[in-house]
Amino acid sequence: MKLWEKSVQVNKDVETYTVGHDRELDVYLAPYDVLGSMAHITMLESIGLLTKEELHLLLNELKEIYEVASDGKFTIEDGIEDVHSQVELMLTRKLGDVGKKIHSGRSRNDQVLVDLKLFTRDQIHILTDSVSALIDVLLAQSERYKSVLMPGYTHLQIAMPSSFGLWFGAYAESLVDDLQVLLAAYKVCNRNPLGSAAGYGSSFPLNRQMTTDLLGFDSMDYNVVYAQMGRGKMEKIVSFAISSIAATLSKLSYDACMYNSQNFGFIKLSDEYTTGSSIMPHKKNPDVFELTRAKCNKLQALPNDITLIVNNLPSGYFRDLQIIKELFIPAFEEINDCLHMVTRMMGEVKVNEHILDDPKYLLIFSVEEVNRLVLEGMPFRDAYKKVGLEIEKGNFAHDKNVNHTHEGSIGNLYNDRVDLLKQQIVNQFGFDKVVKAEKALLNRE
Repeated sequence: MKLWEKSVQVNKDVETYTVGHDRELDVYLAPYDVLGSMAHITMLESIGLLTKEELHLLLNELKEIYEVASDGKFTIEDGIEDVHSQVELMLTRKLGDVGKKIHSGRSRNDQVLVDLKLFTRDQIHILTDSVSALIDVLLAQSERYKSVLMPGYTHLQIAMPSSFGLWFGAYAESLVDDLQVLLAAYKVCNRNPLGSAAGYGSSFPLNRQMTTDLLGFDSMDYNVVYAQMGRGKMEKIVSFAISSIAATLSKLSYDACMYNSQNFGFIKLSDEYTTGSSIMPHKKNPDVFELTRAKCNKLQALPNDITLIVNNLPSGYFRDLQIIKELFIPAFEEINDCLHMVTRMMGEVKVNEHILDDPKYLLIFSVEEVNRLVLEGMPFRDAYKKVGLEIEKGNFAHDKNVNHTHEGSIGNLYNDRVDLLKQQIVNQFGFDKVVKAEKALLNRE
């Protein structure tokens, strides 16, 4: 069944080529296609294009399809192009001509737009929870090990004292900034394209504000041409947010691999989270972090991949946009898998509390000694030279104590402020409003 087919059947090879992976990917969109249809037909009844009885029949049947889709049992039959065609076919089989009325005032163009936006905002909700959970673990570990010093590096040379409180907390705050980027992407996503039809609106007196409210969108995409231009743009913006999270995870994974090696010995991964060698019986490999690093580096290419598909398209719909789904939809599962594994690993990691017992790290306290002399009244440049000469002569000594008190330093981590900032950002998403709207829509009679 093809919604557009008339008297001439398309060549089978062309059909296979143009459908591509839509049938398998559209399964992910099925619950959202149903929600969009429920909002659309509710609006159609309000403007006289459906009777109350027809709306009641359609809503009840769509609820059943929604349950099937939510349970993961929705399938797109052989010969059916996409999720939109499958849902309409299921309705017409049950309800006859009434099922054919649901497409009035819309196109598959705005239908897939709303499906993708509903899918994406749901995935952003899941992703936000995953990032938030990792932040909580990192902050907890930061507090747990806040007094354990470690060397800080510049140019991979030992530089100044750091601490595990700083190390864990730094990645927590990085993820908070990533949530800020994700929030901006969510705000772009959570606007209603429904009613833009093929990109030029409709002669029916559609009530777009009604569908906006029914679906819990913050607003509509006002201009119908822009609504269609948003296809690909929304995915690219969201992919930048995914890429930002991936960059943080990749850097953390690199640190973890390096610090877990015997040459550093800063941390120890739980044996159950490492793998072995087929030839070297002593090996305990950090494969989870290595794979996370690779997966996250791949995800950082996602915005560029999408850009290369959309950057030379004029306004209006083009089939090129279909290919974006193949890149975009699987990205959420991949980034969430990485987040879940890193959260488990970072919650179990053990810290070496005696790193600085090794004399090779003594020189990281050189700045501490310079600052001590400055506090006693010596000009900074003179103090710097004095300590430098002591190092050259091999006479440098320090008690390995630090006293950092300013905001965000070893002795004043400000983890409570990071946690507060995280919560303020999460609250701005307004997920409760969306959940409430979708529940209300599913309970309509």
